[in-house]
Amino acid sequence: MSEINIIMDIVQPLLGEYKMATFTRTNGDTQPVFALDTSNGKIAPATATAGTPVNPQGPKLDFFSLTANTTVAGEQGVSEYVGEVLRAVQQKATVAAYQVDATQISLAVNPAGAYANAAALLTTANVTYTGIQLDSSADVGFKLATA
Repeated sequence: MSEINIIMDIVQPLLGEYKMATFTRTNGDTQPVFALDTSNGKIAPATATAGTPVNPQGPKLDFFSLTANTTVAGEQGVSEYVGEVLRAVQQKATVAAYQVDATQISLAVNPAGAYANAAALLTTANVTYTGIQLDSSADVGFKLATA
């Protein structure tokens, strides 16, 4: 038996069980928008989050898609179409995330409600650019893949 084990056999009965410090949580549960530092108590556990996106590291986001008349995937360089659209959108909201797939640009923007609806976003985002225009937009919400 090693010297450390012998010492632990002597000391452990004197100290009792080793336990981590714990505290009772009063806020910071899994609600759609986290309130980690509040003094107004916890949110009722009955408030369901099923089917609701939760973004614990940041603000609530709105999700939109924009569809162009032609592919924009090759237009992501400096001062090209996608950058111009993003700059236009950021006149009223911050683009938190975006994805470009062929003719579609998907956006996550904050603050929520900066654009009243998809039509308002389309009006702002439809920048002048040779040969490309945005034909439609949609308020797509956010859904994680199920497969």
